[in-house]
Amino acid sequence: MPNARSEWTVLSMLKWATSYFDEKEVKSPRLSVEWLLAHVLQIKRLDLYLKYDRPLSAEELDELRPLVKRRANHEPLQYITGETEFYNSTLKVNPDVLIPRQETEQMVQLICDNHKTTDGLSVLDIGTGSGCISIALKKEFESWEVNGIDISDEALVLARENATLNNVEILFVKHDLFNSQPSAFSSAFDIIVSNPPYILAEEEPDLDKEVKDFEPHLALFCNNTREMFEAVELFCSKNLKKNGVVYLEFHENNSDEVAEVFSSRNWTVQIVKDFDEKDRFLVASKE
Repeated sequence: MPNARSEWTVLSMLKWATSYFDEKEVKSPRLSVEWLLAHVLQIKRLDLYLKYDRPLSAEELDELRPLVKRRANHEPLQYITGETEFYNSTLKVNPDVLIPRQETEQMVQLICDNHKTTDGLSVLDIGTGSGCISIALKKEFESWEVNGIDISDEALVLARENATLNNVEILFVKHDLFNSQPSAFSSAFDIIVSNPPYILAEEEPDLDKEVKDFEPHLALFCNNTREMFEAVELFCSKNLKKNGVVYLEFHENNSDEVAEVFSSRNWTVQIVKDFDEKDRFLVASKE
């Protein structure tokens, strides 16, 4: 960043940093600058357009400088600012948890649409991470009893913090799907939802730098996709109520595999496409 002693305004910073990020091949360079500036100035991003001539103080420039450097290194914006928006919630995020995706919001919307007239349901979120799915559902349906499990202690700490931040009560428990430990819950669930790790290690070189260099590999990668889906299916078989429903997010390449894992075990299976018309969600039930 040029010398802080020169006069900087919102507009001049937007122009300079956009060009700088463009040189560094940062995704969405202009949007990246806007979010960082809005974060430092503690205003809404769109309000920047009303403050183009506003001078930036030395203190603000000092705060902004390391953030720009981190973004130029392709660190995700959400980790730099420490928060993200998801469905109906503001969530804290850090490198211990996956950054919630738009596709996962679609899965939440699918659940809401399918169960909007049903009160008092019990829900379990497998691999809860930041708690985004659990929190969104609990805020949408106050009468539902929502729970989340994860193998990561660090993720569970953040999920509990996010639940408090969003004023919802959710039980988060440590659990490993691949361990035959008894369930931490005394009764079965009406809905089980999961966005499990489904990227193979050999696919890592093809991922964006923002993903492979910064997001937690525990939440991204699995050794074998079929084993992952079979573990989820086995857990659901043991912990889902009769006529309950499973919602599962997966990569489009795994559509046939995940459908076969569930249908071969007597589940009624539906594959739902995302907004890009790609196979993305499994909806499964068993009488």
